[in-house]
Amino acid sequence: MSSRQHRRVGVYAGSFDPLTIGHMWMIEQGASLFDKLIVAIGSNPDKRYTFTVDERLTMLRESVGHFKTVTEMSFTNRYLMDFARSVRATHVLRGIRSGSDYEFERSMRYINGDIEKNICTVFLMPPRDIAEVSSSMVKGLVGPKGWQSVVRKYVPPAVYRRLLKQKV
Repeated sequence: MSSRQHRRVGVYAGSFDPLTIGHMWMIEQGASLFDKLIVAIGSNPDKRYTFTVDERLTMLRESVGHFKTVTEMSFTNRYLMDFARSVRATHVLRGIRSGSDYEFERSMRYINGDIEKNICTVFLMPPRDIAEVSSSMVKGLVGPKGWQSVVRKYVPPAVYRRLLKQKV
């Protein structure tokens, strides 16, 4: 690619508390769509998280290290579009699993467009078999007898190992 051609830089942001197979699907798709994908852990100081930002970054790095065009970062108490602008993103990647996700993401896309009109929002819809997987669902499954075999199929190995350490 010549230096005069426009590089597509995507930002895929979330709390990733914890990272799931649904997030991994989004990252895989983003890595194929963009020349560079920044997976950014957003942190709101007013929210309580199960894992610290450092723990989430570690699990993320261990899970996406094989993608050569993916970079992991974090940001705190900042609008997504301000962060995206600071890393020279051309696109923001968002996932839609349900009708309620669509309504929320549609509203956010308009607000984000007001904040930064030069960054395009791209929506992806995951395959049916992982559409219901979410971080809150995974956290809700941890605990009862036999949770390990249930949770293992919904998270990458690095996250599963961390959940085992935390819960045992």
